[in-house]
Amino acid sequence: MTTPVRRRGRTLRQRLLGYITDATTRLRQAWSILTIAQTRLLNALAAIRPGRIASSGRQLRAAIAAFNTSLAEFNRTIMAFAERWSATDLPLIYREGAWTLLDNALRPTTLFRWTDRHRAAVTAASAQYYADLTGRIQEALRRARAFLRAAQDMARSDAARFDITALRDAHPLGTVVYANNARHPVDSWARAAITWQAVTTANTAAARTALDELGTEWVEIRDGADCGWTSHDDPDRANRTLRTAQDALAHPTAHPNCQRELLPRLDLIGRTEIRTGAPL
Repeated sequence: MTTPVRRRGRTLRQRLLGYITDATTRLRQAWSILTIAQTRLLNALAAIRPGRIASSGRQLRAAIAAFNTSLAEFNRTIMAFAERWSATDLPLIYREGAWTLLDNALRPTTLFRWTDRHRAAVTAASAQYYADLTGRIQEALRRARAFLRAAQDMARSDAARFDITALRDAHPLGTVVYANNARHPVDSWARAAITWQAVTTANTAAARTALDELGTEWVEIRDGADCGWTSHDDPDRANRTLRTAQDALAHPTAHPNCQRELLPRLDLIGRTEIRTGAPL
């Protein structure tokens, strides 16, 4: 008789936290290349005294060249992060979600195999999240170039009118801009985005594994007490309800920083009278 392979120690949430913390740190460190470069260029502008533009031209050109070099370094570093996250980390997180569901079902983790459906699921998620990240990166580069143009325009104007504070306020490169034009610090955006991607990927794997490896279409939802099913404010509360695995595939998470977790319900295999969303 084969002994089930089970993992002990940290929970899925703890393991995901490790991935999330590491990725957020790498993302923040990459972004710091951009913000440090902005501060250096602003300091160079501040050092140009009124009426001394001509004599400071060499210093200014050197500062602009250094900013462009940092911009290229930021692009290389941040794109390397996006590629590693989507191609390496997310598949590992997907497998963690599958393994954890099997652990919770007291089934061997060796049941999980990279089938065509699992590969298709993680490939779709990785492609989507890679596109999301690269979209943010391109927007950051566009804003950095706009800042550089504004700095050059200021340098060509009368030095007496230099307003370094206004320039930084108009071009805060340490923020990201959301769809509603609200600006959020990179740190908070990075953690929210990475957490969303990690939890969504793990829960997608869990739902897919419930269907394919365990043959059950029912999962039990654990979530925040006030969390709705499709969004945080959805009156259809998610916590401690029964959902079909197909519903869980459609809504693996409800919002950024969602705590949703799926538990397999092997005791409900073949039950047809249960309504999805039914409370426990």
